Amino acid sequence: MAFPKPFYRWRPHPWHGLEIGPNAPQLVHAYIEITPFDTVKYEIDKETGYLAVDRPQRTSSLPPTLYGLVPRTYCGERTAQLMEGAMVGDCDPLDICVVSERPISRAEVILKARVVGGLPMLDGGEADDKIIAVLDKDPLYEGVNDISELPVAFVERLHHYFMTYKLVPGEEDHEITINGSYGREHAEKVIRAAADDYEHEFGG
Repeated sequence: MAFPKPFYRWRPHPWHGLEIGPNAPQLVHAYIEITPFDTVKYEIDKETGYLAVDRPQRTSSLPPTLYGLVPRTYCGERTAQLMEGAMVGDCDPLDICVVSERPISRAEVILKARVVGGLPMLDGGEADDKIIAVLDKDPLYEGVNDISELPVAFVERLHHYFMTYKLVPGEEDHEITINGSYGREHAEKVIRAAADDYEHEFGG
């Protein structure tokens, strides 16, 4: 019997084995690593593709949205050139925050996300963009096409989370800066650059 196409005999690596999305950079796939219910920071293990415990969160702050990565992206030289003050990219897949009206309480899921903007996070001189998207076909957010159409307080909450999520009580502040936010048009440029960086680093 012939296997249907596409068919994965083995589990695909979430970073390298999945497609960037059905209509990138507007509509991308997001592999979710953390949910708003997680008090432990999970992160993909780059070698195996399984979800690993990175660290228990030291503070009470919880991620305001689903948080994960965009497959087949890489924050390298091209991505860094789009961020003022960045010397290099962080050499990781592009991070993405996905807004959903209905609670999604489990990680290691793949979803389609419609890009609306992003946060230009600079972490110790490295570009570490946080793309912001809404869950595709979410009835509450289906009319949102740009970050400017999201509630200001919600974007401020995301900003505050990323400014503080690496803080360790009793230690000096981490070198993180986020200068405002950017809209859909620039977010799409970041995704294109990260896809080009991926192809340069790993091949097509």
